[in-house]
Amino acid sequence: MFTGEEIVTELLTLGITHVVWLPDSTLGPWEQALQAASARGLHLVRVCREAEAWAIAMGLELGGARPIVMIQCTGLFDSGDSLRSALYDYGMPLFAVVGYRNALNPTANDSARDYTEPNLRSWNISYQLIDRPEKLGELAAHYQSCRAAGQPGVVLLAEGKL
Repeated sequence: MFTGEEIVTELLTLGITHVVWLPDSTLGPWEQALQAASARGLHLVRVCREAEAWAIAMGLELGGARPIVMIQCTGLFDSGDSLRSALYDYGMPLFAVVGYRNALNPTANDSARDYTEPNLRSWNISYQLIDRPEKLGELAAHYQSCRAAGQPGVVLLAEGKL
């Protein structure tokens, strides 16, 4: 839906310093642009498991950086305990871009699509769905709103055929 350079530009405009990620088929194509952006102050931090992403982002935030987590919704499910601890036990206002598997394929038999938004609601995480290219600006608006409120947030990036 977006090029790597479009995402890099958006993140740099927001003052993001680190992208903590485990890429999927939607986020993965951005790797080259994200890696090249280190010269511009945006550092790519790869993790092996999504649960690591929340702990690393929390450490970066505590150290004065402005990280963002990028994972797929299935990794969001898998990392729930780490997410809960970072966001609620430690009160970190972390933000994530989450690939929303099959969100654009309503006929797909995919429980990941069915349970992503209910999970975010159950964790009381403010989220914004981006399901069309013209909605890229909503990433910045939602990030800024969450930062101003001192609360965590998520942008769900719809995956599938447009």
